[in-house]
Amino acid sequence: MHPSETLNNKQVALNVHPLRFLLWLMIISITMMFAAFTSAYIVRRGEGNWLEFDMPAGMLINTVIILLSSATIQWAWFSARKDEIGRAKMLLVVTFALGVAFLIGQYQVWGELVQNKIFFGGADSNPAGSFVYVLTGVHGFHLVTGLIFLTILLVKAFRYKIHSRQMMAMTNGTIYWHFLGGLWLYLYLFLLLNH
Repeated sequence: MHPSETLNNKQVALNVHPLRFLLWLMIISITMMFAAFTSAYIVRRGEGNWLEFDMPAGMLINTVIILLSSATIQWAWFSARKDEIGRAKMLLVVTFALGVAFLIGQYQVWGELVQNKIFFGGADSNPAGSFVYVLTGVHGFHLVTGLIFLTILLVKAFRYKIHSRQMMAMTNGTIYWHFLGGLWLYLYLFLLLNH
């Protein structure tokens, strides 16, 4: 390989901002964790002692909520890119509210599972139910981290530190929020098709 080609490859590798690189590492590690969970689900299901039950209706409502929040954060990103900071702030607040509504919806989904006598863990519990609690609970934890990210974005927006010339935090937040929405959609479809 010619020395100039090596230098060019190093320059390309160094062009990724460290915060973006960390974000991608985090997304990859979360993806691997959920791939392991869903693989374990399929393996455990094949071993028997698996009691099927209907998925709570609230999961569909939560899917709609998180998809709406993905649309609002993308609109906020476009608004910040056009220096429409007031609109960007309003849309970030709406995205945050939708994220909180999603978490409240997940709590209600767990309540519905309990009403249907589907519990987590225990000797006489249904392993299918335990997996639903784990998958939705770990996703909920990551959604809380997304809400923390949104809070940081809101603080930056109210201090006018997000605008067309300063989009790194806004872009990273938008990517992560879309990832959480996509991850939920995957989990919802996975549970729907494998339940």
